[in-house]
Amino acid sequence: MLGRTANGLYWMFRYIERGENIARLIDAGLRMSLTRSGTGDDDWDGVLQSAGVREAYDEGHAKLTRADAIDYLLRDLSNPSSVMSCIDSGRNNARMVRTALTRETWEATNECWIELKALLSKRLKAAEMPEVIDVIKRRAGLIRGAFHGSMLRNELYNFARIGTFIERADNTSRILDVKYYVLLPSISQVGSSIDNVQWESILRSVSAHRSYSWAYDEEYKAANIADFLILNGQMPRSLAYCYEKIVSNLGYISSSYGGERLSAHDTADAIRTSLQTRQIKDVMDQGLHEFLEDFVNRNNQLGMEISDGYRFYV
Repeated sequence: MLGRTANGLYWMFRYIERGENIARLIDAGLRMSLTRSGTGDDDWDGVLQSAGVREAYDEGHAKLTRADAIDYLLRDLSNPSSVMSCIDSGRNNARMVRTALTRETWEATNECWIELKALLSKRLKAAEMPEVIDVIKRRAGLIRGAFHGSMLRNELYNFARIGTFIERADNTSRILDVKYYVLLPSISQVGSSIDNVQWESILRSVSAHRSYSWAYDEEYKAANIADFLILNGQMPRSLAYCYEKIVSNLGYISSSYGGERLSAHDTADAIRTSLQTRQIKDVMDQGLHEFLEDFVNRNNQLGMEISDGYRFYV
């Protein structure tokens, strides 16, 4: 398979996943704001930092406000990580590899682009946000469903899945990091009702509220929620689950190429092992923010190794 085709599929699904997860990040920020008094504009500093676009935002805005931050994350095409930019880029990649996709996958991608282009053509009011975020999540789910239900299980499928899970692991880390940045008024409120509500908001933003109660059967606790989203291999947005899928799909590709292994296989194995053998107490002792920062760097390194190893730009 041409590296260019692998690159197109890998990035198509990274962009679709990123668009959905930026919407989930906005949702987390909105839910956090509800636990605060005042305008809550300062909370969006943390959301922008978690999305990795704080400095870029400052270049085009004199002041940080909630409305501007949401607009920048949602529909500003000068921001390559905005939802609309991601959907645009995802569709462009899909068009580039059109002959490698089933008709159902292409139509789901194109219809997503058409609906969101119309929906995000104007600045949105706060009351419209919940419905818009639901549309973005639903459209991204339809693309994944069409792809999963109609594609042959070959290396095309494997590269798309790797792109999905590398991006999802990155974004789950960033959504968890919002909790670090949106600090409580004082350390004395750790474990308080406000603290618990904020952790619950994190769960709701990744659609994990109900499954958390199935897995832990007790009230919200920071350590349990961090454990759920980092180390629980049954949770489809956890880092552990993402790395199970990345390692298995890299393994299928290796088999397709006669058992060839690249540095990416060793890096993915090492990250998966560290997630399988670590306890949540170790993560908390290291510091949640420090752990997540280190994970994001290692996850990025794996992405570069896959790109180099499979010659995406040849």
